[in-house]
Amino acid sequence: MKPQHARLLLIDGVVNVALGVLLLLVPFGLAEILGVPRSNHDFYPMILGGVILGIGIALLIERYGSTRGIRGLGLGGAIAINLCAATVLLLWLVSGTLALPLRGQIFLWVIVIVVYGIGIAEIAAKSWTYE
Repeated sequence: MKPQHARLLLIDGVVNVALGVLLLLVPFGLAEILGVPRSNHDFYPMILGGVILGIGIALLIERYGSTRGIRGLGLGGAIAINLCAATVLLLWLVSGTLALPLRGQIFLWVIVIVVYGIGIAEIAAKSWTYE
């Protein structure tokens, strides 16, 4: 594995683990602290948090397990996930239908920028191919 691909896997994995943990903490008041909307039920944010946490762990397994013959989620899959997720969040933000305080808007825009940035870096590194 190329060093830059390993670095991208690490960064992408850590970002996904962090976002997954944040979503799992929504029922404990984190949504109010961050200024993002709460749902009527904590079920969906927690399920999404579990999925994103799993994606992050799969990326870290790909990064650290490859020397042991263990496979996780490759960067090609991560690119698709990152670009889809960032685009959906971007559409929510530009639609103007979310009534968010400034800290919530800043937090979500930072997520969009970071996730798009990681996806673009992965594309630029041609990280979806194995040579």
